[in-house]
Amino acid sequence: MSFEVGAATTSSFPPPGASALEEEPPLLEELGINTKQIWQKTTSILNPVRVWNPNNLHDDADLSGPVLLLMSFGLFQLLAGKIHFGIILGWVTVSALFLYVVFNMLAGRNGTLDLYRCVSLIGYCMLPMVTLSALSLFLPQGGLAIAAAALLVVAWSTRVCTKLLGQVARWDEHPRLVAYVCFLIYSLFSLLVVF
Repeated sequence: MSFEVGAATTSSFPPPGASALEEEPPLLEELGINTKQIWQKTTSILNPVRVWNPNNLHDDADLSGPVLLLMSFGLFQLLAGKIHFGIILGWVTVSALFLYVVFNMLAGRNGTLDLYRCVSLIGYCMLPMVTLSALSLFLPQGGLAIAAAALLVVAWSTRVCTKLLGQVARWDEHPRLVAYVCFLIYSLFSLLVVF
Protein backbone atom coordinates (compact mmCIF):
# COMPACT_ATOMS: atom_id res chain seq x y z
CA MET A 1 0.00 0.00 0.00
CA SER A 2 1.44 3.32 -1.05
CA PHE A 3 0.45 6.84 -0.12
CA GLU A 4 1.96 8.51 -3.15
CA VAL A 5 -0.10 10.78 -5.40
CA GLY A 6 0.58 8.70 -8.49
CA ALA A 7 -0.65 5.54 -6.79
CA ALA A 8 -4.11 6.99 -6.27
CA THR A 9 -4.76 7.25 -10.00
CA THR A 10 -4.27 3.54 -10.61
CA SER A 11 -7.46 1.99 -9.35
CA SER A 12 -8.63 -1.58 -9.78
CA PHE A 13 -12.26 -0.45 -10.15
CA PRO A 14 -13.43 0.72 -13.56
CA PRO A 15 -14.73 4.29 -13.68
CA PRO A 16 -18.50 4.44 -13.61
CA GLY A 17 -20.02 5.20 -16.96
CA ALA A 18 -22.21 8.20 -17.48
CA SER A 19 -24.89 5.97 -18.99
CA ALA A 20 -25.31 4.02 -15.72
CA LEU A 21 -26.00 7.26 -13.83
CA GLU A 22 -28.44 8.54 -16.44
CA GLU A 23 -30.50 5.35 -16.25
CA GLU A 24 -31.12 5.80 -12.52
CA PRO A 25 -34.54 7.23 -11.58
CA PRO A 26 -34.65 10.45 -9.54
CA LEU A 27 -34.25 9.96 -5.80
CA LEU A 28 -37.77 11.12 -4.88
CA GLU A 29 -39.26 8.76 -7.45
CA GLU A 30 -37.11 5.92 -6.17
CA LEU A 31 -38.30 6.58 -2.61
CA GLY A 32 -41.94 6.74 -3.73
CA ILE A 33 -42.43 10.43 -2.85
CA ASN A 34 -44.83 12.15 -5.25
CA THR A 35 -44.44 15.90 -4.67
CA LYS A 36 -47.32 16.80 -6.99
CA GLN A 37 -49.69 14.56 -5.05
CA ILE A 38 -48.45 15.95 -1.72
CA TRP A 39 -49.14 19.48 -2.98
CA GLN A 40 -52.64 18.51 -4.19
CA LYS A 41 -53.48 16.88 -0.86
CA THR A 42 -52.20 19.90 1.05
CA THR A 43 -54.22 22.37 -1.03
CA SER A 44 -57.34 20.22 -0.68
CA ILE A 45 -57.27 20.92 3.07
CA LEU A 46 -57.14 24.71 2.68
CA ASN A 47 -60.87 25.33 2.14
CA PRO A 48 -62.72 24.84 5.44
CA VAL A 49 -66.17 25.22 3.88
CA ARG A 50 -65.92 22.78 0.96
CA VAL A 51 -64.03 19.55 1.54
CA TRP A 52 -62.36 18.74 -1.75
CA ASN A 53 -61.21 15.20 -2.54
CA PRO A 54 -60.80 15.09 -6.33
CA ASN A 55 -60.59 11.62 -7.85
CA ASN A 56 -60.38 10.14 -4.35
CA LEU A 57 -57.00 11.79 -3.86
CA HIS A 58 -56.73 10.87 -0.18
CA ASP A 59 -57.37 7.16 -0.87
CA ASP A 60 -53.68 6.84 -1.71
CA ALA A 61 -52.15 7.37 1.72
CA ASP A 62 -48.61 8.61 2.22
CA LEU A 63 -46.59 9.84 5.17
CA SER A 64 -44.23 12.25 3.42
CA GLY A 65 -46.64 15.19 3.53
CA PRO A 66 -47.79 14.60 7.12
CA VAL A 67 -44.21 14.28 8.37
CA LEU A 68 -43.36 17.54 6.61
CA LEU A 69 -46.38 19.27 8.19
CA LEU A 70 -45.62 17.86 11.64
CA MET A 71 -42.00 18.93 11.42
CA SER A 72 -43.03 22.44 10.38
CA PHE A 73 -45.49 22.51 13.31
CA GLY A 74 -42.65 21.54 15.62
CA LEU A 75 -40.36 24.12 14.02
CA PHE A 76 -42.84 26.94 14.63
CA GLN A 77 -43.19 25.73 18.21
CA LEU A 78 -39.41 25.77 18.50
CA LEU A 79 -39.34 29.37 17.25
CA ALA A 80 -41.83 30.18 20.02
CA GLY A 81 -39.41 28.70 22.56
CA LYS A 82 -41.18 25.37 23.05
CA ILE A 83 -39.46 22.07 22.30
CA HIS A 84 -42.33 19.71 21.48
CA PHE A 85 -41.03 17.39 18.74
CA GLY A 86 -41.35 14.23 20.83
CA ILE A 87 -44.73 15.25 22.19
CA ILE A 88 -46.04 15.97 18.69
CA LEU A 89 -44.92 12.64 17.25
CA GLY A 90 -46.14 10.75 20.31
CA TRP A 91 -49.54 12.41 20.25
CA VAL A 92 -49.95 11.75 16.54
CA THR A 93 -49.20 8.08 17.11
CA VAL A 94 -51.60 7.73 20.03
CA SER A 95 -54.33 9.79 18.36
CA ALA A 96 -54.07 7.79 15.13
CA LEU A 97 -54.43 4.55 17.09
CA PHE A 98 -57.36 6.03 19.02
CA LEU A 99 -59.14 7.23 15.87
CA TYR A 100 -58.44 3.95 14.09
CA VAL A 101 -59.93 1.88 16.92
CA VAL A 102 -62.96 4.13 17.44
CA PHE A 103 -63.75 4.44 13.73
CA ASN A 104 -63.48 0.72 13.04
CA MET A 105 -65.50 -0.15 16.16
CA LEU A 106 -68.27 2.21 15.03
CA ALA A 107 -68.19 0.85 11.48
CA GLY A 108 -68.16 -2.78 12.57
CA ARG A 109 -67.62 -5.10 9.64
CA ASN A 110 -67.88 -2.18 7.24
CA GLY A 111 -64.73 -0.60 8.71
CA THR A 112 -62.21 -0.28 5.90
CA LEU A 113 -59.97 2.35 7.45
CA ASP A 114 -56.40 1.13 7.94
CA LEU A 115 -53.92 2.65 10.36
CA TYR A 116 -51.59 3.98 7.65
CA ARG A 117 -54.40 5.97 6.01
CA CYS A 118 -55.56 7.19 9.41
CA VAL A 119 -52.11 8.60 10.22
CA SER A 120 -51.98 10.20 6.77
CA LEU A 121 -55.35 11.94 7.21
CA ILE A 122 -54.55 13.18 10.71
CA GLY A 123 -51.23 14.51 9.45
CA TYR A 124 -52.64 16.33 6.44
CA CYS A 125 -55.43 17.85 8.53
CA MET A 126 -52.72 19.34 10.77
CA LEU A 127 -52.23 22.08 8.16
CA PRO A 128 -54.55 24.53 10.00
CA MET A 129 -52.61 23.79 13.19
CA VAL A 130 -49.39 24.68 11.40
CA THR A 131 -50.91 28.03 10.40
CA LEU A 132 -52.05 28.57 14.00
CA SER A 133 -48.56 27.78 15.22
CA ALA A 134 -47.09 30.29 12.78
CA LEU A 135 -49.70 32.89 13.74
CA SER A 136 -48.99 32.37 17.44
CA LEU A 137 -45.51 33.82 16.93
CA PHE A 138 -47.15 37.23 16.41
CA LEU A 139 -49.95 37.02 19.00
CA PRO A 140 -49.58 37.35 22.79
CA GLN A 141 -49.52 34.00 24.58
CA GLY A 142 -52.60 33.13 26.63
CA GLY A 143 -54.65 36.01 25.23
CA LEU A 144 -58.17 36.07 23.87
CA ALA A 145 -56.98 36.44 20.26
CA ILE A 146 -54.94 33.24 20.28
CA ALA A 147 -57.76 31.36 22.04
CA ALA A 148 -60.30 32.49 19.42
CA ALA A 149 -57.91 31.59 16.60
CA ALA A 150 -57.32 28.19 18.20
CA LEU A 151 -61.06 27.53 18.42
CA LEU A 152 -61.52 28.37 14.73
CA VAL A 153 -58.58 26.23 13.68
CA VAL A 154 -59.78 23.27 15.76
CA ALA A 155 -63.22 23.53 14.12
CA TRP A 156 -61.56 23.74 10.69
CA SER A 157 -59.33 20.70 11.25
CA THR A 158 -62.19 18.73 12.79
CA ARG A 159 -64.55 19.41 9.90
CA VAL A 160 -62.03 18.56 7.21
CA CYS A 161 -60.79 15.41 8.95
CA THR A 162 -64.32 14.15 9.62
CA LYS A 163 -65.43 14.69 6.02
CA LEU A 164 -62.30 13.09 4.59
CA LEU A 165 -62.61 10.08 6.90
CA GLY A 166 -66.17 9.57 5.73
CA GLN A 167 -65.17 9.86 2.07
CA VAL A 168 -62.07 7.69 2.28
CA ALA A 169 -63.69 4.91 4.31
CA ARG A 170 -66.99 5.28 2.41
CA TRP A 171 -68.94 5.28 5.67
CA ASP A 172 -71.09 8.16 6.93
CA GLU A 173 -73.33 6.65 9.60
CA HIS A 174 -72.07 8.41 12.75
CA PRO A 175 -70.31 11.58 11.64
CA ARG A 176 -70.86 13.38 14.96
CA LEU A 177 -69.08 10.68 16.94
CA VAL A 178 -66.15 10.73 14.52
CA ALA A 179 -66.16 14.54 14.67
CA TYR A 180 -66.01 14.38 18.47
CA VAL A 181 -62.91 12.19 18.33
CA CYS A 182 -61.29 14.52 15.78
CA PHE A 183 -62.22 17.51 17.94
CA LEU A 184 -60.45 15.95 20.93
CA ILE A 185 -57.35 15.21 18.86
CA TYR A 186 -56.98 18.70 17.40
CA SER A 187 -57.88 20.33 20.73
CA LEU A 188 -54.83 18.64 22.23
CA PHE A 189 -52.59 20.08 19.55
CA SER A 190 -54.10 23.54 19.93
CA LEU A 191 -53.30 23.44 23.64
CA LEU A 192 -49.64 23.04 22.72
CA VAL A 193 -49.85 26.29 20.78
CA VAL A 194 -51.95 28.33 23.20
CA PHE A 195 -50.05 27.52 26.40
